[in-house]
Amino acid sequence: MHFQFSEEHLMIQQAARDFAQTELKPGVIERDEHQKFPAEQVKKLGELGFMGMMVDPKYNGSGMDAISYVLVMEELSKIDASTSVVVSVNNSLVCFGIEHFGSEEQKEKYLKPLASGEKIGAFCLSEPEAGSDATSQHTTAIDMGDHYLLNGTKNWITNGSSASTYLVIAQTDVSKGHKGINALIVERGMPGFTIGLKENKLGIRGSDTHSLMFTDVKVPKENRIGEDGFGFKFAMKTLEGGRIGIAAQALGIASGAFELATQYAKERKTFGKPISDHQIIAFKLADMATEIEAARLMVLKAAWLKDNGLPYAQASSMAKLFASEVAMKTTVEAVQIHGGYGFVKEYHVERLMRDAKITQIYEGTSEIQKVVISREILK
Repeated sequence: MHFQFSEEHLMIQQAARDFAQTELKPGVIERDEHQKFPAEQVKKLGELGFMGMMVDPKYNGSGMDAISYVLVMEELSKIDASTSVVVSVNNSLVCFGIEHFGSEEQKEKYLKPLASGEKIGAFCLSEPEAGSDATSQHTTAIDMGDHYLLNGTKNWITNGSSASTYLVIAQTDVSKGHKGINALIVERGMPGFTIGLKENKLGIRGSDTHSLMFTDVKVPKENRIGEDGFGFKFAMKTLEGGRIGIAAQALGIASGAFELATQYAKERKTFGKPISDHQIIAFKLADMATEIEAARLMVLKAAWLKDNGLPYAQASSMAKLFASEVAMKTTVEAVQIHGGYGFVKEYHVERLMRDAKITQIYEGTSEIQKVVISREILK
């Protein structure tokens, strides 16, 4: 690993930082308050090439590396995690899944509009009875010869009502266990496909999270990703990269809260001097900075391993586990440093604290990350 970014990396980072300040920050509180999806902002991100960052240019992608993706995710998440999660899902779950495991026809039909930002994708794994447990799918895809008949419910789906393309994990043959699971590309508007009510969430309120219902949805055989029974492996491989995106989001939330807390500590005065001059506050900032830097190095290492074609399952789970805990701890401390103002929306830190919590939950809870990490260690 090189501990210095290339000129291209720095340009991409600056572009994301400028976009976050000029396009995301204005209206972010209103979008959070009214659960408003950032449609205009997401469209502009597509125009910048940020919706298909790591996709080959021949499929309308930007051809960037995972390090660039992490840098963009951090900068966007400092300001608006609701927008960054849309970018994360589209990039590291949907686009990655289709590009690496889909057929050439699927790439032409679905990946190109997803990578350009013309369309948005959703990854559908979680269910009422099975959160991140891909082996316990109650949604079924019965083989009917030339098509699958899809039935079931998916929960907590990011981009639930804004997506056009959905990657749905479903059980085809229960007797085969995880080897009887398939991944299907489902299009919005297919008969029998219904989008449920929007969830009223604690954090990332600008992103649209819905339940999805499938009732006898006919999915053509050509919409299956990979060979029959490949669905479980597809989900696991895709989630490995997805955890890098979520780790970067957690890192960004922590960094954003730290920057706000540092600025406030320099400006706020008590007993005739800035509160940053009081050792108790200075030490809090020192701890926050140290943990954020450690998280950043872990996230970048996972991205570097991915870029270099090396195994990164353990590194991505470690980064997600640690960065999400740092995000939660840092945002709580940022609110504390702000005192009563930290409880007020206009100072932003209370929203960052609410947004931080979800990073400990999606892409697998802390306990699930520890299962992955321990499994890799004990191989």
